[in-house]
Amino acid sequence: MKICLVGFDLPEGKVKYQDERVITLDQKLSPKKVTPFYVEFTKDDFSHADAFLVAKDRGWDLLIQDMEKLEARLERTTEAEEKQLLEKCLGYLEQEVPLCDGEFSDAESTLLKTLAPLSLKPTLIAAEAPAVNDAIALVLKKAGIVFFYTADKKEVHAWPVKRDADIVTCAGKIHSDLARGFIKADIVSYDDFLQVYNMAEARTKGLVKLVDRDYTIHEGDIIEIRFNI
Repeated sequence: MKICLVGFDLPEGKVKYQDERVITLDQKLSPKKVTPFYVEFTKDDFSHADAFLVAKDRGWDLLIQDMEKLEARLERTTEAEEKQLLEKCLGYLEQEVPLCDGEFSDAESTLLKTLAPLSLKPTLIAAEAPAVNDAIALVLKKAGIVFFYTADKKEVHAWPVKRDADIVTCAGKIHSDLARGFIKADIVSYDDFLQVYNMAEARTKGLVKLVDRDYTIHEGDIIEIRFNI
């Protein structure tokens, strides 16, 4: 995830998210490999950013770019539906509301995505500069991203996914074959996993749920995918 900073002097470049779950699982399992989540902070790359962290007194630095783009589009469009949407967006921007916080119908959202305004991406406006880890956590929350995990002696891995994602989507994050050949998944909560030695013991103690493809992931789930290709 690339986070563009506007008005904040956090260190630029790649930064590891200090995920307490990953740290604890590493201490518990002593795996051969640990793969935490990383973000990249940048100050100039607006167009390629996945999210924005903006100082309250610098909000216009971002929002004015959307205003100029949408005003220019409004002057050219001949479609009533698009014109109405553009005017609605400009109304939000004039009130210093990033478009990710606007209320839009499904049809409006679809059309708005084609226009690709910057502030439609997760945009967090903050009065004070947060600490690095807090900044990442706040942006992840704004973006609606949660983590599930794979954890054993080989590797502890944090996997980011959109909140309320289904288990097949999660399987695909790990590897496309797991989604393609998905049969079922074993799920244990992070808190329950801390009470046992490994997934096998979690099974014997009845802490593991066997779920189908309609299961919705919960933050902190530790998963194993059953699949067949």
